[in-house]
Amino acid sequence: CAADALVCLRILLVAMAVPALVRLRLSLLERVLEPRRSPSSPNEHTVRRTIELVESVLLLGRPLVQPGCLTRGVTLHYFLRRAGVDVRLCFGIGHPDGKKIAGHCWLEVDRRPFLERCDPRAVFVETYRIPSALARA
Repeated sequence: CAADALVCLRILLVAMAVPALVRLRLSLLERVLEPRRSPSSPNEHTVRRTIELVESVLLLGRPLVQPGCLTRGVTLHYFLRRAGVDVRLCFGIGHPDGKKIAGHCWLEVDRRPFLERCDPRAVFVETYRIPSALARA
């Protein structure tokens, strides 16, 4: 449908912009990602459809869209916040293989990982979250 095509185009544009967005200061990135208006209450169907469309665009958008947790996390956060989901984008560092240090980002809802196969907090120590506690105060 035409509405889904327009949403997919918006998702593609945000996903393609992620490499530039993540170079911003975290406080500026937070302002860019947070909706200007208070989002409406989440509608379960809309949230599910948003997740499906984002995941599809990320998969089909290669090579224009870089794979990885940053692209996925930032893009999902951007659209889920606008769908009314009180989601956080968390950044952390850790040693997933026990040797080399690595970074990861993930989403949380109600202080629990959201859309993750396993809990990243077992491996990664959170270093920053969007929206930050200061932004919420």
